[in-house]
Amino acid sequence: MGRFRGGMRGIMDNLELAKVANEVRKGVLTAVHGAKSGHPGGSLSAADIFTYLYFEEMNIDPADPKKEDRDRFVLSKGHTAPGLYSALAHRGFFPVEDLETLRHLGSYLQGHPCLDKIPGVDMSTGSLGQGVSAAVGMALGGKMTDEKFRVYSLLGDGEIQEGQVWEAAMFAGFHKLDNLVLIVDNNGLQIDGKIEDVCSPYPIDEKFRAFNFHVIDVADGNDMEQLRQGIGLQAYGQRDPKVEYKMSAFEMFDEMIAGIQQDTVRLLYHVRIEQKVEREQVAEVTGTNKDEEAKGPVRRAQQKVYPNDPCPCGSGKKYKQCCGRKPV
Repeated sequence: MGRFRGGMRGIMDNLELAKVANEVRKGVLTAVHGAKSGHPGGSLSAADIFTYLYFEEMNIDPADPKKEDRDRFVLSKGHTAPGLYSALAHRGFFPVEDLETLRHLGSYLQGHPCLDKIPGVDMSTGSLGQGVSAAVGMALGGKMTDEKFRVYSLLGDGEIQEGQVWEAAMFAGFHKLDNLVLIVDNNGLQIDGKIEDVCSPYPIDEKFRAFNFHVIDVADGNDMEQLRQGIGLQAYGQRDPKVEYKMSAFEMFDEMIAGIQQDTVRLLYHVRIEQKVEREQVAEVTGTNKDEEAKGPVRRAQQKVYPNDPCPCGSGKKYKQCCGRKPV
């Protein structure tokens, strides 16, 4: 598998991917046969999913399994470790021959993925429901640090009977973790029989939509083209640019309309009806020295008579001793 370049998403066509998936299936059978135990059913049903993720979709580098900007994968249904191990081995993380040591004493390939011992494993898992919670935490961490990696997590349809799955889904939807991709392997079986007979989780898609997930239904999880259109719907370089531009334009238009509606409501809440107040004149303006219409000083009609002047009555006496005398 040396033709694949580390750190870059693949450029394989569907037929090439299908051939690799067959090799992954062979690896599952080899591992389970060597261990004389394990979970082949869930591993085989997810073989195409593992193949698409590790050979086409995810940004990973077998030569640098812990690189900071790598995409993360969490196998929430951890008991299907043989499928993950086979994909990792064929991708170049460790020798394919080591698959024969599954569950052997001293082997690093045990029944459930181990973060500390297996190259390419991003989270130790096993107890159902806990893996998806870890994946949600990784996605939140990426958002908080503004990193561009994506987090993928594979769940079983029987696993989603666990309440913790829906707590994680509610948390992811509330925080709008659009860097998180959850995949449910809906093969219809769990350890006790058919899931619809044990405890039906249907309708699975509607449940996730209720938690604000953008759900894509893939009719056949073993068809690479359908996986490409489902899992790889957001992968750069794997879509028709015209389709991508159209979808982006629709999303931008919807955001614009939503923004206009929000702004309109906000403005309506802040509108104040202002009434024009007319001031009433409380006093009439009188004339001033500069007022052209103002009247001049009041002048006496007759000349003023002083006390010692002759009295105007003609008595011959002084004014102060006649008409101008003050009463005693």
